[in-house]
Amino acid sequence: MTQRWINALAMCVLGLHGAQAVAETVELEPVTVTAPRLERPWLDTPAALGVVEREDLEQARQGLQLDEALVRVPGVSAQNRYNFAQDLRVSMRGFGARAAFGIRGIKMLVDGLPETTTDGQSQVDAIDLTALERIEVIRGPSSVLHGNATGGVLDITTRSGPAEPFFQPRAEAGSYGYRRLGLQAGGSGDAAAWHLSTWDLAMDGYRDHSRAEKRLLHARTDWVPSGPHRLTGVVTLLDAPRTDDPGALTAAEVADDRRAAAPNALAFDAGQSVTQQRAGLVYRGDISGSERLEARVFHTWRDFDNRLPFESGGIVQYERQFFGGGIHYTRDNHIGDLSGRMTAGLDLERQRDMRRRYDNLQGARGDLALHQREIAEAAGVFVQQELDLTERLDVTLGLRRDRVRFSIDDRFLADGDDSGQRDFLETSQLVSASYAWQPQHRIYATWGTAFETPSFTEFANPDGGGFNPEVSPQQARNLELGFKGFAGRVQYDVAVFRVDVRDELVPYQLEDPGDDRTYYENAGRTRRQGLEAGLVWFPTVDWTLTGAWTWSDFHFREFTDDEGTSLSGRRLPAIPRQQLFLEAAWRPGRDYAIADLLVQGGQYADNANTERVSASTVVNVRAGRVLRRNGWDVEAFVALNNLFDEDYFSNIRPNAGFGRYYEPAPGRNFFVGLHVRGRGFD
Repeated sequence: MTQRWINALAMCVLGLHGAQAVAETVELEPVTVTAPRLERPWLDTPAALGVVEREDLEQARQGLQLDEALVRVPGVSAQNRYNFAQDLRVSMRGFGARAAFGIRGIKMLVDGLPETTTDGQSQVDAIDLTALERIEVIRGPSSVLHGNATGGVLDITTRSGPAEPFFQPRAEAGSYGYRRLGLQAGGSGDAAAWHLSTWDLAMDGYRDHSRAEKRLLHARTDWVPSGPHRLTGVVTLLDAPRTDDPGALTAAEVADDRRAAAPNALAFDAGQSVTQQRAGLVYRGDISGSERLEARVFHTWRDFDNRLPFESGGIVQYERQFFGGGIHYTRDNHIGDLSGRMTAGLDLERQRDMRRRYDNLQGARGDLALHQREIAEAAGVFVQQELDLTERLDVTLGLRRDRVRFSIDDRFLADGDDSGQRDFLETSQLVSASYAWQPQHRIYATWGTAFETPSFTEFANPDGGGFNPEVSPQQARNLELGFKGFAGRVQYDVAVFRVDVRDELVPYQLEDPGDDRTYYENAGRTRRQGLEAGLVWFPTVDWTLTGAWTWSDFHFREFTDDEGTSLSGRRLPAIPRQQLFLEAAWRPGRDYAIADLLVQGGQYADNANTERVSASTVVNVRAGRVLRRNGWDVEAFVALNNLFDEDYFSNIRPNAGFGRYYEPAPGRNFFVGLHVRGRGFD
């Protein structure tokens, strides 16, 4: 699809606001959000904040990755749905696009507990995507309240037990050997509610060597012992014994066979296995009429075994413990004659990895190449003050101080002792204002700073073990102006922004066929500026139309690569210039029929902008029918993905060696499901 068509469709999305502003006023449900670490109405939150509700997370969703839900939020792009070994890669305003695997630059929370480890790496393989209640997305630097993240926040809430007990077996099947059997159950009593979800998934995959096997159990219990006090307990167990990695292809290999695996992926049996256990408790309560308290503790255990597509050090194993806690206190207060609200808090985290690398002898474990203990510790304190300057004008001031320490204890001394330590002290600030120019319309402005340390993976030293001494944290300054509100049957959200980043972390690979690892360096300066527009229109009770458009101008301002070539003015790789999402949903009663379209503009695969990736347009449709009989709800559904069989890429690996940038996405594919829910059991 041409950029001109993208622009035209985007203007249609924006034009709906003006067309509907004079429509008959309909009372829309107020939206309350908690991602900013204090509960407040969406309308009054001075930030670019999107909310994805349960029906958009659940209805005929395959639940392979979070991108199915996140693409409806402007400013967010996601890749890598179909490579379970590399995990989903999410970017917000371009932050996170550099990740070799998983999610970087974004703070992720599930039920109030951090899914992002102390070194800044997030993975979604242990999140139960079939049991989500809602997702809140804050776009833009958010270090003041959450620390160590320049891209934003993903705040995920899973389901609590309903008032009416239920029991629901689930069965699904689809293209490329997809099959999933699951069970959900839940209920509530006088002082507690509970929800349990478990499933077994297997998929042969679209490409050669892309099989995945995964089992997960997620349980949540909410206790309300008395009055305004709630204690939430969460346990998650993951067992993924096999997730193959087909690797990335060159353009010539894609033209020859899109479904092929990379030769080295086959030769070295690339892939991984992982087990993870997690437990956490969150307390929320009112300790007086004007004071509220939230506290959390958690512990995660993760065992990881990865086979990379090269020999030297190509098998990676670690045993991880990630644990910590936090507390924040909120109080309604006054400063002089001005009323407001103050929030203060403390976060403490520790991550300990026992990491080993062995030579990969065509999938078999060879000699030990690295053995080190890695520890990351973080402590952060923050305070935020909201003030009502007038009935229409609110301001927010925030300040946070973080200390992050990385240490490596080298246990493999055959090549010397590479033990070391890196310490970082960072201060983040926020100033924002929100003005109610009409009762249902807000204009806001935000200025803030944020930081992001390298992860242990990004600290990898191309010259051996220990830390890469040339890599430092990146620093961001964000300036944003936004408009949001309700106009009759329309909810809208528009933001323009500029983010200047110093020492941006940039990936690269060595031109060495025996080393397929991704390393990182700091670019001098980059600038991100863009426009994000989101709109939801409810023309009738049964119909919902959703649009999200993103325009991005992200480029290097000062950057000279290792070969001495100036890349100033070049676009940041692996980020589409424009993205457009459109969806039409018809929900008469319990049934539904939904069609959506995702357009991604052209992008580059490398820093030098020599390898251009063409735009793509993907259309998906899904529909379901719910029959209710004698205490049973039977839901049958079908979905067609990539309806028009578009050739596109599910993932672009930025700056990959030897031109191996491309991971092809499946063509037209389908899945069907049957969920049988029994209600009202005692």
